[in-house]
Amino acid sequence: MDDDLPPDLDRLRTPETWADLYLTRIRARIAAVERQQARPPQAPAPTAAPPSRPAAGPRPARPTGWGIAEAGIGVPATEIHRGDCWASGKKLLPVTAERARAELADGARSCDACRPDRVLNRP
Repeated sequence: MDDDLPPDLDRLRTPETWADLYLTRIRARIAAVERQQARPPQAPAPTAAPPSRPAAGPRPARPTGWGIAEAGIGVPATEIHRGDCWASGKKLLPVTAERARAELADGARSCDACRPDRVLNRP
């Protein structure tokens, strides 16, 4: 068997870290493309001259709170995310801050992108 990976643990951690970071980037791109494809097609812009200032409208509400992404295909372990995390994937189960803290204490992973452990573990 041709094995091109290093034999020692220290050097194996480097490709593991790289693969984890790259997988996070891939998941973010997938989520962005899915969001783009979920939008209805926009009507073509009118040919009239554009207004001097764009109209100010309401900003879309951002989800708040916390969520759990259960382990499954593409998610190796249960992860805790902020409600507005871009790396949370499609299925994020909303939970309270207390439940998120309890899940982190029970061994759930903290998302590497939104780092909810930094906020939830504060006294």
